[in-house]
Formats: sequence, structure tokens, C-alpha cells
Amino acid sequence: MNEKGTLYLCPTPIGNLEDITLRTLSVLKNADIIAAEDTRHSLGLLNHFEIKKPLVSYHEHNKKERGEELIKKLLAGENIALVTDAGTPAISDPGEDLVKLCIDSGVNVVPLPGANAAITALIGSGLSASRFAFQGFLPVNKKERKNRLEEVAHYPETLIFYEAPHKLKVTLKDLADILGNRKICLCRELTKKFEEFKPCFLSEAISYYDENEPRGEYVLIVEGSDVHEIFEDERSLEEIYEEYIKSGTDSKEAIKLAAKKKNMTKREAYDILKK
Repeated sequence: MNEKGTLYLCPTPIGNLEDITLRTLSVLKNADIIAAEDTRHSLGLLNHFEIKKPLVSYHEHNKKERGEELIKKLLAGENIALVTDAGTPAISDPGEDLVKLCIDSGVNVVPLPGANAAITALIGSGLSASRFAFQGFLPVNKKERKNRLEEVAHYPETLIFYEAPHKLKVTLKDLADILGNRKICLCRELTKKFEEFKPCFLSEAISYYDENEPRGEYVLIVEGSDVHEIFEDERSLEEIYEEYIKSGTDSKEAIKLAAKKKNMTKREAYDILKK
């Protein structure tokens, strides 16, 4: 009976090619097959390091069929290296499903440490890194998106989101509407030539991107609720209300959110603000 193969989870650079590890290079050179989210993208990386191995696609749209094929190869004794387009496989990535298949099939999984956008952004953000909650990409559906943000609104942990440039403006306004005017660090083009960490408040980020087009992929590091609520409680109702208005929240909703921050009813807040 053939000995089962191993699935290796191989992190790849998120920008700077020098961030690949010696161990990852060794695994890629010795694997029987390399499974990649985008074979064309990964081929450039492999060619750069002069690695010639059979390359197959494994992505969100073929993960069920291709996953079953890869499991058969692993059970037959072949070793497979899994890579994503950039960063660590299985993080906001269909590799998560392949790992589950391997565990269910008794196939050994070996995760390799390496590049990860979320952790890179977190440790350079200046916000608390002792406790954090990774949220990945927010749902596209408006209702699901709102539900997700309301779910995490009271998390004391620092929140981590991924976002594409064309969705950034909408996401910043949604964050401000539901989470309030928290501290945020916008991290983009990590490890690349134009890497940028922009620490500010959500209202400031919204104002900035009203005048500047977002560029590059973003990691958003957002302050947890416990820190935020202490900060807000020290301010006046009027100051909190004005911050919501500046972030694009309509007056009625701004009154409701400001009242909540000051532990008063909406009617009490309305009477004070409309004097």
C-alpha cells in the first residue's frame, strides 16, 4: 500500500519577492505538483526562482472538482505544494476547503510560516496587536454587510479587514456609520515601492478619499470598541454628532448613534442638539 503524500501550505510574497522563505523554496522545488490559485501569476514567481514543476489551478470556481482530484493524488503518495496569488494559503482563500478535505481523508497537512498581509499591516499600524479579530473581505450584499459590521461593532479586539480600491470609499462610510468614528490605519501596497500606512480617524479617511482616488489593495486596521467607547464618552454629545455628520451620516441616524454613545434616549439627544 502506497504511503500518503503531504499537502504543504506555502506562503508567497505579497509584493517583495525577497520575502519568500528558504523553506518555501525548498518545498516548491521538491513537490510533485504545485497547486495555484492563478497559474499564470504563480508561473512568474516560479520562473523567477527557476523552479520547474507541474502546475495545476485550484481556485474558488473549480475547488470542488479539483479538490477531489488533488486528494486522489495525495492518497496515491504525491506531495503537493499549495500557493495562493500572494500571502498565506487558506486565509480568505479556497485553500481552506482543501485543508478540510485532507484532514477528513487522513492526509497530512504541513503549514509553512511566511508572508501575510493582515499581520504585516497590524504590527505596523500603531493599534493594539495583543488581541485582534480578522474579518477578511466584507460581504458584497448590503444587508449581510450591515449584519457583519453590527456583529463586530462591540468586539474589544482590533479589527482587520481586506478591501479592494474600488470599494474602499463605500466601506469607510459603512464602518463610520456602524462602528462610529474610530481610529483606523489604512495600509496599502504592503512591501512594495509605494507602501503606505495612514493612521487617522474614520472621518478623516472619508474626507481624504473624497478628494483622492484609492490606489492598490488595502488592509484596514480598526480600533476595538472598548478603546473607542472610552474615547467617545469623554466628548460632548455635540462633538460626537458633528463627527457622524462629517462622515456622511444623515442627521436622523447621527442623532441616534450619538445618543447611544452618551447613554441617553434619542429624544433627549434631539432636544439638546436642536435647541
